[in-house]
Amino acid sequence: MPAISFQSVTKTFPAARGGTGQALKALDDVSFNIEEGEFFGLLGPNGAGKTTLISILAGLSRATGGRVLVQGHDVQVDYALARRRLGVVPQELVFDPFFNVREALRFQSGYFGVKHNDDWIDELLDSLGLADKANANMRQLSGGMKRRVLVAQALVHKPPVIVLDEPTAGVDVELRQTLWQFIARLNKQGHTVLLTTHYLEEAEALCGRIAMLKQGRVVALSRMVDLLKSASSNVLRFKIDSELPPFLAGKARITGRIVQLPAHNAREVEQYLAAIREAGLQAEDIEIRKADLEDVFLDVMGGKALSGDGPPLDAKALSGGSAVREATSVGALSGDGPPLDAKAPSGGSAVREATSVGAIS
Repeated sequence: MPAISFQSVTKTFPAARGGTGQALKALDDVSFNIEEGEFFGLLGPNGAGKTTLISILAGLSRATGGRVLVQGHDVQVDYALARRRLGVVPQELVFDPFFNVREALRFQSGYFGVKHNDDWIDELLDSLGLADKANANMRQLSGGMKRRVLVAQALVHKPPVIVLDEPTAGVDVELRQTLWQFIARLNKQGHTVLLTTHYLEEAEALCGRIAMLKQGRVVALSRMVDLLKSASSNVLRFKIDSELPPFLAGKARITGRIVQLPAHNAREVEQYLAAIREAGLQAEDIEIRKADLEDVFLDVMGGKALSGDGPPLDAKALSGGSAVREATSVGALSGDGPPLDAKAPSGGSAVREATSVGAIS
């Protein structure tokens, strides 16, 4: 029996009364299961339907069609049993301003009929870095501390299924690390975790399986390792201070000075480097890396196929082989650093070593 089962879930929001707008279909026949003990990621752009799906799961909204089950209990028919098995951390900061942290957790326990669990509350406070705030009023806490209390409230009745709706949005690095260490420990103890996040590096590091939503539909559902293997290319990454030629700009993902280009094979790397030199540009910190979840996500959201037609990037050619030599014949490596080491490890480290003290010009 799956921990969570979405069965042909549809949600339509009616048009506003007296308005000219149309009804909005937020979810369209969403179906997938999350197995017991999984760490599952639900990804998608803003407006894809992630929070709507979680609201239906938590009983905050009713589906227009389909069913949602939590450990076999329908969230509408057996709502009390279903909700007792769920711990939900919402996106919004919601708190009662009249209680301190410990009182808030005790009241939350009482909502589920759990009494005399101060030992577990103390463990939660300690694990989430809240021990010194136990007697502080909720209004006195920073936004990050309030977020920690929300996580504690979701876990205070020891639910077997944990739902995290963007739990690290707007919080500092320390909280993120503390939270993930604690959640990963609960997952290893058998808790099922459903995570939505826009931090794709977190999803890649934590989740064993991923579903991607786009406009209310599931457009990808696979194990993380299979998604990463299905990426259509590796990535050429470098830094540059000038504007790229149109030929490259149309293919590139640009973040400030950082440019990333899909590289299906060594010849494509050669073409990119040659185009940079011919445009009179200077690229620094060049490296070739495997595609990550962000690359796969952008491919899926852009409607691209996850498997390219070109051959995989030849690591041997890039470790001092002919592809690098041909590329440098049209763009010499400048700088005072050592020459390109033909014995450097594969995967582009030779290129990184050469450009760490110089630049391709």
